[in-house]
Amino acid sequence: MKRFKMLALLLVSAMMTVALCGCGGDKTEGGSSKITIGIPQDLDCLDPHTAVAAGTKEILFNIYEGLMKTDSDGNLFPAVAESYSVSDDGLTYRFTLRDKVKFHNDQTVTADDVLYCIKRNADDGTGNALISAFLNIVDYYAEGKDIVIVLSEPNPDFLQSMTMAITPKDKTDLDTDPVGTGPYKFVSRSPQENVILKRFDAYWGEKANIEDVTLKICSNADSIVIDLKAGAVDTFCRIRTSQVMQLQGSDFAILEGTMNLVQAMYLNNAVKPFDDVRVRQALSYAVDADEIIDLSFDGKGTKLGSSMFPAFGKYYIPETADVYNQDLDKAKALLAEAGYPNGFSFAIKVPSNYQPHIDTAQVVVEQLKKVGVTATIELIEWDSWLSDVYSGRDFEATMVGVDASNMTARAMLERFVSTSSKNFINFSNAEYDEKFAAAIASVDVDEQTKYYKECEWILTNDAANVYIQDLAEFVALRNNYTGYEFYPIYVMDIAKIKPVK
Repeated sequence: MKRFKMLALLLVSAMMTVALCGCGGDKTEGGSSKITIGIPQDLDCLDPHTAVAAGTKEILFNIYEGLMKTDSDGNLFPAVAESYSVSDDGLTYRFTLRDKVKFHNDQTVTADDVLYCIKRNADDGTGNALISAFLNIVDYYAEGKDIVIVLSEPNPDFLQSMTMAITPKDKTDLDTDPVGTGPYKFVSRSPQENVILKRFDAYWGEKANIEDVTLKICSNADSIVIDLKAGAVDTFCRIRTSQVMQLQGSDFAILEGTMNLVQAMYLNNAVKPFDDVRVRQALSYAVDADEIIDLSFDGKGTKLGSSMFPAFGKYYIPETADVYNQDLDKAKALLAEAGYPNGFSFAIKVPSNYQPHIDTAQVVVEQLKKVGVTATIELIEWDSWLSDVYSGRDFEATMVGVDASNMTARAMLERFVSTSSKNFINFSNAEYDEKFAAAIASVDVDEQTKYYKECEWILTNDAANVYIQDLAEFVALRNNYTGYEFYPIYVMDIAKIKPVK
């Protein structure tokens, strides 16, 4: 689904010549090109099978590929595989490898590499497969250049899991020296400063347009406009609406899409008072998502009421967004019923490098005051958020956006199963677990969709979180580049960007 439009083609200022001399967009005498891309945080891990952060995965998309790959319309197409077939009973998948696909270290991809990656992501004996869909695999083997995978029962979503990155079987240091088959290869990394990529000229598919890429860490959101205008970076995703205005009259085009994530105040359901559904519902009635979108995002954003966003089409339920339209009287009544007639206090942990989440939290704090609830904002570094909040579950509430690793409802909803290692909010609902299990066991797409939607309604009715929006995404792209494409999942396809001739 391509959901973007050009907001403005801004005029080139008199300073353009000076700016371009200092930026990465100049062509060299040899005809190569370069670009500097600003990103809001450092990559948490370069190993594609263990990386957690969405901001990391959107970059690794350019380095690694699976047997299958997603295009900007959300469709799957063969990548490292040349073709695939599925048996009539839906149990056997056969993937035929492309001839002579090269890794970045010049090794040729073999069936053994693919088998190694399946094994690495499958059940480790504890039931904690890195890719949960792999728990359904009962056998996998190679027949020449074919990879055969046998499932215990049909799984309509299984093909999506084959976007799993293919890496060399003998490569054990991916976190420091990543090697994939994608259009860009890793060159170097300076923690908290930059990551350097170079076009992989032996790539099997269409070559990237730009040769040299610098991913510059720009953790200070307030300096983004300065960095763009000064030529320190050539493009930056997720700029704020106020920054759009500041870039008017400069040499940038502003593109608008959606972030394809669920921004919410995520609540730790295992700590008081959020272990009481009435308190969670009260906060949901107290928070006005429409006001947040209007005040902080110039009306740009899609109000959400559950853990699904519009790009998922048939799974998305717009009606969930209207369940908790602001009602302060209901909020106060629920708080009193739960034993908090005078409200309570809690902290919202917010990653300091994500200004949109900070802006949202600031409005939420003011809205909650109207029902006697005192919330404070605790800014934390991104690495600390990953270790303390996501992994350690040491928080009361946090303001972030959660995305999907692939185009399946399972990728969005599995994290709320009570036993899931990804269930960082400690949500626990027996009916939810039952409906989710029925969804992944179903071989009928319509039936599966019905169960997934029932899961979404449970999240809404139980107020698992205070749902807010799918944020609008604004990308500033210097006018001497074109070709940026939005995806329905959280990726940045650098290979599509190209210099304007």
